[in-house]
Amino acid sequence: MKILLIMDPGIAVPPVYYGGIERVIYLLAEEYHALGHQVTLLAGPGSYCSGKTISFGSNTTKHSKIAAYNNILFVWSYLRKNRKNFDLIHNFGRLIYLLPVINQKAYKIMSYQRPVTARGIKIINRLPNRNLLFTACSNYCVSTGNVAGKWHTVYNCIDFDLYHLNNAIKNSDPLIFLGRLDRIKGAHTAIAVAKATNSQLIIAGNIPDTDDNYQYFKNELEPLFDGKQIVYVGALDDVNKNEYLGKAKALLFPIEWDEPFGIVMIEAMACGTPVIAFNRGSVPEVVNEGITGFITTDVRQMIYAVNNLGIISRQACRQQAMQRFNIKKTAQEYLSLTGQ
Repeated sequence: MKILLIMDPGIAVPPVYYGGIERVIYLLAEEYHALGHQVTLLAGPGSYCSGKTISFGSNTTKHSKIAAYNNILFVWSYLRKNRKNFDLIHNFGRLIYLLPVINQKAYKIMSYQRPVTARGIKIINRLPNRNLLFTACSNYCVSTGNVAGKWHTVYNCIDFDLYHLNNAIKNSDPLIFLGRLDRIKGAHTAIAVAKATNSQLIIAGNIPDTDDNYQYFKNELEPLFDGKQIVYVGALDDVNKNEYLGKAKALLFPIEWDEPFGIVMIEAMACGTPVIAFNRGSVPEVVNEGITGFITTDVRQMIYAVNNLGIISRQACRQQAMQRFNIKKTAQEYLSLTGQ
């Protein structure tokens, strides 16, 4: 089968640091290729895979309207010229990219990794279309867009070979928070929990580039970094994620928004590190209570969970995550939508 994968430019595929969606796309490209399919990746500069890669746009998280318009024109032009060359067009970018092929014979999978704009789904399903399918990375995420069309949940995955089980963990070992340092990710709550449980906390993640979140970082987080109990280590690549997640007794995930998936949760589980998370968005789908972590509703419950980590088997935590969130399973679920 000839497969085209599309991703918005902004972060290269695969990413070095932040970029969960980009990691999933790279794993899919590699798995599709390993299964014998011909893969073409359409993504931002610096992207690569074992198949063919075509770069477009620029790698920035702040696209101007003109740049976004030019990206659309590039994808449209490519799809018009190659509309009969693919059996599957798997789009993780903008929905509008698919317009030139919406009624072509090839299967089109529009995959969402963030809350869906229902208006766009209604509009595109009013148009003549063939073999158009929609997926999202959790049942919660599906629920935000399931107003028209055919929808399926396909969970995200990671490369478990990059993460190693660490069973040699003591109660005196640190907690970890890993994610964008935006307010909605809840690093301030993680700090409060660490202090309440007399735990060291490793904070890892990108410094925000939006004004409101940068002020949050500078005014509410940075003053609490003391290099002893609350330690900020910056953004992490895959090697460093394995190191820091592996030596933590738990990952704190005190989100203040409805997370569509949260790949960092399964990255932690891959090290055997349980996740203590607030019950928002996809959390109850990703975390298996008492096996891969604890689902909590407030700071008090999160503190209680930190003090009861001894009931979690780190080996069982990793095994459960491997069974549910491996690339072979994810790729096959996507391919099965096309009858493969």
